[in-house]
This record gives sequence, structure tokens and C-alpha cells, in this order.
Amino acid sequence: MWAVSPLPLFPLLINVCLSAVGCVATLKLIPAFKEHFISARLYGMDLNKTKKTEIPESQGVISGTVFLIILFCFIPVPFLSCFMGEKCQGFPHDEFVQLIGALLAICCMIFLGFADDVLNLRWRHKLLLPTVASLPLLMVYFTNFGNTLIVVPKPFRGLLGMHLDLGILYYVYMGMLAVFCTNAINILAGINGIESGQALFISSSIIIFNLLELSGDFRDDHIFSLYFMIPFFFTTLALFYHNWYPSSVFVGDTFCYFAGMTFAVVGILGHFSKTMLLFFIPQVLNFLYSLPQLFHIVPCPRHRLPRLNPETGKLGMSYSKFKRKDLSKLGDLILKVAEMLRLVEVNRGMEGDGEFIECNNMTLINLVLKVLGPIHERSLTAIMLLIQVLGSVVAFGIRYHLVRLFYDV
Repeated sequence: MWAVSPLPLFPLLINVCLSAVGCVATLKLIPAFKEHFISARLYGMDLNKTKKTEIPESQGVISGTVFLIILFCFIPVPFLSCFMGEKCQGFPHDEFVQLIGALLAICCMIFLGFADDVLNLRWRHKLLLPTVASLPLLMVYFTNFGNTLIVVPKPFRGLLGMHLDLGILYYVYMGMLAVFCTNAINILAGINGIESGQALFISSSIIIFNLLELSGDFRDDHIFSLYFMIPFFFTTLALFYHNWYPSSVFVGDTFCYFAGMTFAVVGILGHFSKTMLLFFIPQVLNFLYSLPQLFHIVPCPRHRLPRLNPETGKLGMSYSKFKRKDLSKLGDLILKVAEMLRLVEVNRGMEGDGEFIECNNMTLINLVLKVLGPIHERSLTAIMLLIQVLGSVVAFGIRYHLVRLFYDV
């Protein structure tokens, strides 16, 4: 049992206090290290601003480091009753390994994310890094739980039975979950405050879900999740303060990897990975909408962030322009279908020695701009975060109401 203390609220109270201190520390450390990052040439220019200034990159490494320090200091707290010789039926080694293994996976991801920021790795490496960092997590799951059974939804029980053992496929699913979580936040980016903002609202949704489930049969799993989500929320809140429009810092791939792995850790070891994915509804929609460009079926530029109109100060859609002959038949079919469904804006014409095609970049941000028209960056970020909140509302509706159609709850 995770709640080894006679007072289960005591570890959570300590966790909240340490997290509050971590929030203040992150608020102070980010501006204090600003010049250090710029001196190390870890800075970028905000392409959506007319005034170009050097803005420090990779600030997720600061919030991630503070997060790790909080949890390193917190490690003995859930086991104090055993350390102090109180009533404890043997030291809970499984729970201790679970906590250490989770921290190891997150620590690996922060390191690999920072390496990505420094070395500017290729896209294929962005898929490999989370896979490698998730191995400690999968080993902990294998040694502590090893359960690969899933409950089959009602419509398929006549064919597959009540339970289905996925075996090795379950570990493949968990590894893919870690890869998705780390990259889903990374590809929904490009405007001030969006990466830290979406992670902040996802973590708050998970915290609410954990609190709602504390009176259920799996209380210990949700307490374990809270041990990670509370410090993550507070350190991300401080980062969001500096990353909000107009951003004085950029979070970098470090933060996206760190956030995604933290969500994967609590979802897998807290045994609510399907519910956790529900809080990623906007990220799932963005991923599905982006698939043609992510797999280069439709040509994809290096940057897909919205385009600034210097005269109005508003952001509009950005476009990918390419020659007609560079588009495959599948890509041409996808564009025609998407254009018919009004999901993309496509312009065709002649230029130089051949026909060209121009279409808006396939991101959820550009889709919002297509529907609403040019918007100021601050308002656009607010709208995107509102979509994140609405996604969480839908997620709770599915989890506590619609789920009855598929499972016995």
C-alpha cells in the first residue's frame, strides 16, 4: 500500500509544501539563468514578433530540475512509518522501486530532451529517444505488476470474451504511449505559452481525476499519481508565467519530453492510461490532422507556426508551397478530400517551369485560424487553451458517463 503512513494526508501535505517552494524557486531561477543560456548560445528569435530579441531556449530544463529535486527530497516521506519503526509489515520494496523507476525514466527524458535542444537532432531521433527513456518504466511495470490483461468492451465480448491477454503487445502499447505523449505536446506548438499551457491544464485535469478517485478501490494508484502531478503542476505554473505572451523564455524540446514522460509515468504506473489519453483529445486531433505532413505524404516545411502580418500585428495561417510534381497520388487525393471537407485551404497556379500547389500547414492552430481568421497571438493562445479545457470537460464526460456503454461500471 502506498499510504503506509497512519495519516495518508501527511505525505500529500509535504508534497504540496515542497511543490510550493519549487514554484517560487522556478520563478526566481528562470530569469537568474537567462544570461547564462544566452552566453551558451541557447537562444532563439520569436518569429511572430516584429522586434527580434534574443530569448533563452530550453527553459524546461530548469523546471524539470526543480521537479526532480522536489521528488528526490520527497522520496523518504511516503515510507516514514517504516523508517521510524512504527507499524509496518516489512518495507514496501515494490513501491520504493516503482517510485525510483519512475524518477529514472523522467530523469532520462529530461537529459535526452536537453541533448535534443543542444544538438538539434533529426525527427527520427525524436521517436527513438522516448522509446529508450521508457525502458526503465517498462521494466518496473514488468517486475512489479506484469499484468497484460485488458477488459474487453461490451460490443466485442461475444467474439473475444470478457478479458484478453495482450502479452508483449501491451508493452508495445505502453512504449508507444510514452512516444506519443512526448511528441504530441511538441507538435502542438509555435505560439507563446502553448506548450507550457497545455501541459499545465492536462496536469490539472489529472489531479482533479486523481482526487475524484481517492475514495475508490484504487486509491493508492491515484496517490502515487498525485505525488508526481502536484510538483509538476507547480513548477510548470512558474514556467508558464515566464512563457506567457509576450514570452521572455522558450521551453524547448526539453520541457515537451519531460512533460510527456511524466504523464506517461503516472498513466502507466497509476493504471489509468486510457483515461489519461482522454485528456489529450486536442493533441490527438492535432496529430491526426498533421499526419499527412508528419509522414511527408504532403510536403512539410521545417517550421509550421502561424505567420505574422506586421501591418495588423495579427497571426494568420502559414502555408507550405511546393511543385505539383513533388506531390504523390496519395498526397493529391488527401488534399482534394481535405479541401472538399474544408479542412485545408489549397491554392493552385503556374510558376516558372511548372504548376505549384500551396496549402495551409496542417496543425490545429492553423485550423483555428482558418475558421476564425487572423487573430492576435495572445488571443490565439487563450483560444487554444480554452480548447484544451473543453477537451478535458469532454474527457470527464466520457470517463464518468459514456464509458457505461462499453464497460460494467
